[in-house]
Amino acid sequence: MPIRQLPEQLINQIAAGEVIERPASVVKELVENAIDAGATRIEVELDGGGVKLVRIRDDGGGIAPDELPLALTRHATSKIGSLEDLESVQSMGFRGEALPSIASVSQFRIISRRRDDAHASMIEADNGRLSDVRPAQHPPGTTVEMRELFFNVPARRKFLKTERTELSHIEDQLRAMALARPEVGLHLKHAGRDLLRLSRAESIAERVDALLGESFLEQSLSIEHHVAGLSLHGFVGLPTAARSSADRQYFFVNRRLVKDRVIAHAVKQAYADVLFHGRYPTFVLFLDLDPTAVDVNVHPAKAEVRFREQRMVHDFLFRSLHEALAQTRAGQVSTQANTSMLDRFGPAPVQSQLRVQDSLQGFAALYGERAPAALLTNAPGISADRRQFDSLFSAEPHSAPAAIPLPVGSAHDVSTPVAEPDVPPLGYALGQLHGVYLLAQNTHGLVLVDIHAAHERITYERMKSERACGTLPAQQLLVPIALTLSSRDVDAAEQHADELLQLGIEISRTGIDRLVIKRIPLALAEANVEALLRDVLAEYVEHEKSRKLEEFQNELLATMACHAAIRANRRLSIPELNAILRQMEATERSGQCNHGRPTWVQLSMQDLDRLFLRGR
Repeated sequence: MPIRQLPEQLINQIAAGEVIERPASVVKELVENAIDAGATRIEVELDGGGVKLVRIRDDGGGIAPDELPLALTRHATSKIGSLEDLESVQSMGFRGEALPSIASVSQFRIISRRRDDAHASMIEADNGRLSDVRPAQHPPGTTVEMRELFFNVPARRKFLKTERTELSHIEDQLRAMALARPEVGLHLKHAGRDLLRLSRAESIAERVDALLGESFLEQSLSIEHHVAGLSLHGFVGLPTAARSSADRQYFFVNRRLVKDRVIAHAVKQAYADVLFHGRYPTFVLFLDLDPTAVDVNVHPAKAEVRFREQRMVHDFLFRSLHEALAQTRAGQVSTQANTSMLDRFGPAPVQSQLRVQDSLQGFAALYGERAPAALLTNAPGISADRRQFDSLFSAEPHSAPAAIPLPVGSAHDVSTPVAEPDVPPLGYALGQLHGVYLLAQNTHGLVLVDIHAAHERITYERMKSERACGTLPAQQLLVPIALTLSSRDVDAAEQHADELLQLGIEISRTGIDRLVIKRIPLALAEANVEALLRDVLAEYVEHEKSRKLEEFQNELLATMACHAAIRANRRLSIPELNAILRQMEATERSGQCNHGRPTWVQLSMQDLDRLFLRGR
């Protein structure tokens, strides 16, 4: 078959296959154009789930009449004009493919008017064929109308889902875009019915509250970090607010919603110690960095990005989220939210929002002068009263449950009136319930603690802290383990040999695709070191960093902590119960056990009054 030039219409339809996947893609591209035009209010009208009609009206700057035909020409754009512009693009759109792609697979119309124009102008496209530009009536701004998507590409139209499904994709897309642009009002209608009406918001928190509900903010941490030209801000959900699906995960890079494996990996690692299995964290996070440090021209849909300093971005995200979650200690109670405790499904404790300051220990060591020293502070350590803590192990359990008398007149006697400022966050112990739960009284009401889960987290964090303070004990192998790997994996092992050595693994390269393991940590003596090292090297190749060894060691420590923790039905004295409460208040991540289960619940006096119908 001879080589020939494809017709322009066919070229546009091929391009539409990459840019326009479904009606949600049309809405995304047209709303992004409205944002780039400086719109402060955008109205989206739909019919048939966006297949029959998508009409988007904005109050932006408008398009000049003589530029309307050019707007429907492939690779025509006002956003960039040179390679330098492309490498530092800040607008949402820039490829000049969306409008001609949409026009080639639908019945299309644009009506636009600039503020100084006497009247509006209109152009239409049917199956890619453009009409003449003619006058029209329209206020300043632009209306783009698309009808009968894929009417001329029946093979593509067959793959569209039901009206309800397509509409839900559009709603999800618009909610995400609205989160990134609180300064823009948004109105969504479908078949004449209002689905979403958002006024302009003063802050991201106000827009999050409007879209995701007040409960999202109540169960989130406010985070704001600025290091080495990277800025991360937004809200990250508490581990106890995790969901069964990943439907509340919004990550924006320079206010562009993206899905990126580097980001996903960093978030997953940050939550590794606190998330219950099968659950997904919630977050609305914004990463801002120099546009030249990120490539958004990866795919026509612009949902993927590539970072120039991939490892630095990964470490920054992981350390920021890791430190934020580490500072969530038990006892951080939000008084304004306590009354909703009994309305919750599940045992999630209500915790206050924290504004987490920069605490990125080790970031400067990795990135030198690029990380300003003024922003690098040490993470808060785990305070420990060892003598009091060790008494928990030495106390012998009673053979049968018995009433535990409160020491009259002692500092921890809750019957003695205590000035509110002097009451610790978790209060003072009242006793035990069936040897499983700790009951305590604080200024807000009743605190319930799962003793085993809380002590498990305390022990686990202490073990990790002790490991971090010294070198890991390792043993020299009498017979080194020989491995045959890909040359890329061996290159990664050689490149990161010093990091592996710090973790207790000594390796040596013996060939292009061969290496030997000479020394391993004692903690891995019974593990499959060969399989573990293969996983570590795979992460080094993909992410330039690996925490597999640390995660594996953490699993061993978690198992040890679980066995060492106080078992059910063990009777403890009041001082011992109070020692657990004080340790919880001082221990990182003490709101959850090592497996992600909650360790404590707060019941306010209002909650208790409602249980007993007091005041009714």
